[in-house]
Amino acid sequence: MARIGLLGGTFNPPHVGHLVCAQEAWFRLGLDRVLLLPVHTPPHKEIADEPRVEHRVALCELAVAGDERLGVTRAEADVSGPSYTVDTLRRLNDECTGDQLTFIVGGDMASSLPTWREPEAVVALAELAVAERLGHGREAILEQLRGIPGAAARVRFFDMPRIDVSSTLIRARVAAGEPVRYLVPEAVADYIARERLYGAPEGAVA
Repeated sequence: MARIGLLGGTFNPPHVGHLVCAQEAWFRLGLDRVLLLPVHTPPHKEIADEPRVEHRVALCELAVAGDERLGVTRAEADVSGPSYTVDTLRRLNDECTGDQLTFIVGGDMASSLPTWREPEAVVALAELAVAERLGHGREAILEQLRGIPGAAARVRFFDMPRIDVSSTLIRARVAAGEPVRYLVPEAVADYIARERLYGAPEGAVA
């Protein structure tokens, strides 16, 4: 039985903060592997500066290339329309019989779990790994989850370094012609410049 972590998101684009979160979850929770799970269409928000899902999957694959601890799954990217976590976990449980799934989220997302589709089913299908962040402490999160049967026993917390990098910041720097190398993996920076994603000017410096 493999212990598989799932780190979902738009990854628009993936950056060092995503990779540090994946690494810390792998290390601190004793996971066998962590898979980035790029969403096709988020159910609750539009994707800013959408470069279409194939670009975002390619960026994720470049971001984790060469690190056997990490990988990418197309479990949501290949499903058109809004993706709900509970549906994704059901598909993955059917495909990965015997594996133990851990869904990795930040404290803000964990606090919003009661508003997700079928939250009881989500915690039944996968453990919830919560990266602790300022303003979303353990007790506050557990209080938010109190109304979901069995949720408290399925939550695991882990610490990660604070990384003040966001996809919004990366997109803004690219559009302004500013370098993003070291904020994203080198291969990701090169791809963004080559494909002129996010309004990158011609001849942009990666």
